[in-house]
Amino acid sequence: MNKIQMTTPLVEMDGDEMTRILWKMIKDELILPFVDLKSEYYDLGLVKREETKDQITLDASYAAKKYGVAVKCATITPNAQRVTEYNLSQMWKSPNGTIRAILDGTVFRAPIMIDSIKPNVRTWTKPITIARHAYGDVYKNTEFRIPGKGKAELVFTGEDGTEMRETIYDFECPGVLQGMYNKDTSIESFARSCFEYALSVKQDLWFSTKDTISKKYDHRFKDIFQEIYDNEYKEKFEAAGITYFYTLIDDAVARVIRSKGGFIWACKNYDGDVMSDMVSTAFGSLAMMTSVLVSPDGNYEYEAAHGTVTRHYYRYLQGEETSTNPVATIFAWSGAFRKRGEKDGLADLVRYADCLEAAVLKTLNDGIMTKDLAGMVSEGYTATAVNSADFIAAIRERLTAMLEQ
Repeated sequence: MNKIQMTTPLVEMDGDEMTRILWKMIKDELILPFVDLKSEYYDLGLVKREETKDQITLDASYAAKKYGVAVKCATITPNAQRVTEYNLSQMWKSPNGTIRAILDGTVFRAPIMIDSIKPNVRTWTKPITIARHAYGDVYKNTEFRIPGKGKAELVFTGEDGTEMRETIYDFECPGVLQGMYNKDTSIESFARSCFEYALSVKQDLWFSTKDTISKKYDHRFKDIFQEIYDNEYKEKFEAAGITYFYTLIDDAVARVIRSKGGFIWACKNYDGDVMSDMVSTAFGSLAMMTSVLVSPDGNYEYEAAHGTVTRHYYRYLQGEETSTNPVATIFAWSGAFRKRGEKDGLADLVRYADCLEAAVLKTLNDGIMTKDLAGMVSEGYTATAVNSADFIAAIRERLTAMLEQ
């Protein structure tokens, strides 16, 4: 079979630990035999980030803006233990936070559903899409370790020299201090992305923050969403037969658990991070969730929503066989190929992406699964747990058959 041709590169961001191993397996078995891959490669593994003092993360982010489509492997966001383990010069920021700050988009995350695994929440019959703001907040915060007694202040100095100042806390002992920010322009982009996405899939849109406690920060999000909805989207939503409503984050959590699904839940950055993990796990597995960052100027970055599967990586280093789920990483690649094909008018590349996803789903529905999924199949279904290599081999077999049709 002739390899499918590409005309424009996509940006490829490699990652860490077990997902890095899977990344190579996916390329070798499911991509390179079928696609004449054109990619601009960036190694975002922690070793390379340390070596370049994180410049490579910035380079990859700007490349994503240049080419418009990127695909990213899971990466380590180091904590104190990782600083020691990798002998780091500093505790580097989250690569995802850096990428999202530069692209200034919204992350849409949705579960990948299969027939044999029913959601843990029995009322859920349709996917729930998390729309996560991808700028600022705790991911771009400034933090201090307070050594002892003293006054912490929040200070803003305007361009004209005017000053706003507020005491945060008079410390009587050591502690910690954190400062966060966001921008009206980014919140506006977030709101419009959510409204546009809801219209495109004709699903209700929920938005939640904690404005009763955060009367300036969170309340600004609430006000911007409402203003844009009233002025730009209310009539469009009514014509489409869908609704938008705001509620407190704690109320939203209760409503979500009681719901049937089939809607978009827009969350601030941290809330979206946490709630997407909750939703994906309740639907089956963290490795069964798609994740795409969409920027206001039409750039797309596809990734897996889970971490680097450290526990499996340590076993892999000991020569043990692992059954690590690669589905979300495969869907990151398929999403990037589909978008690249759509942007460049390459029908064969779009078809390849569709076949790749269909081959994954057929493999799962045929009962061939990694260990994490095999233990969750519903009554009446059978599953065979296989290792990662055998699972990917089974997908390749079905993908080859589909592409040859």
